[in-house]
Amino acid sequence: MKARILVCGGAGYIGSHMVRQLLANDYDVVVYDNLSQGNAEAVGDVPLIRGDLLDREALAALFAGHEFDAVYHFAALIAVGESVTAPDLYYRNNVTGTLNLLDAMRVAGVDRFVFSSTAAIFGNPQTELISEDHPKAPLNPYGRSKLMIEQVLEDYGHAFGIRSVCFRYFNAAGAHPSGDIGEAHDPETHLVPNVLLAALGERDGLEIFGDDYDTRDGTCIRDYIHIDDIASAHLKALGYMDAHPGAHVFNLGNGNGFSNKEVLDAAARVIGKNREIPYRIGPRRAGDAAVLVADSSHAREALGWAPATPDIEDIIETAWNWHRAPKYGPFAK
Repeated sequence: MKARILVCGGAGYIGSHMVRQLLANDYDVVVYDNLSQGNAEAVGDVPLIRGDLLDREALAALFAGHEFDAVYHFAALIAVGESVTAPDLYYRNNVTGTLNLLDAMRVAGVDRFVFSSTAAIFGNPQTELISEDHPKAPLNPYGRSKLMIEQVLEDYGHAFGIRSVCFRYFNAAGAHPSGDIGEAHDPETHLVPNVLLAALGERDGLEIFGDDYDTRDGTCIRDYIHIDDIASAHLKALGYMDAHPGAHVFNLGNGNGFSNKEVLDAAARVIGKNREIPYRIGPRRAGDAAVLVADSSHAREALGWAPATPDIEDIIETAWNWHRAPKYGPFAK
């Protein structure tokens, strides 16, 4: 019998790519999404149940009506700046919503959970590469909300036998090679899509938040990981949980950092034809660390995982193929 997987937030950017990988590996999939951030068109030909994690009755009905072997959880608010100005939304959605989901799983007897965490739990790095045991000092409510759930999962593992894997990924980027699904946030806050949207004239230039950081060119440095590489690690988590009870955490990244200006230069090389990408330098954004680069050796060794698309230009090229002709989202033609 095929394993049956619930993907919460499966209409979103990362969730929809996870759905594709699950289907390609012969899993049965159900998506649960409130569509506040996601797009129904991204789900494809799988059941989509519209609902909210804050609705405990809807969750109870979901688990009463389906039998699941595992749950993937991508349904979260993710904008760092917004979390600083509206922390109530982030704690309610990201923390309370996840607790509701875990409690519904317990009632239904589902004991495998894969959680979408973030590098934002670390705060300012104290080492060149960030490993799993790096000190946790998130700079914003978004990061704090994710760290809270990591702690919850450790406690739920001890108390209730919930097996879990948390993936702390750094900067998700790129799109599915088919060009059928990609990043379509509204508003868009991530650098790579905003660079490409500026190149397409879909937005009035691009703002780089600060050029006075202690980095090689003054702009923030991030570790970009292709969206399908994130999904492939999540896929490996199912077998890992079978063999390893308890709560587990993995950092996911390429181990290479690129500054904001270097991403701009890479995008210009991908686009070619001397296309100018207009941008301006703005003030620093609240809650941003100067450098975030992953040490993913634990995931590589324990899961047998490695990024298939580590090159920044290759990552941007898949995103460019999507953004030139998006099939849904605010810039669909």
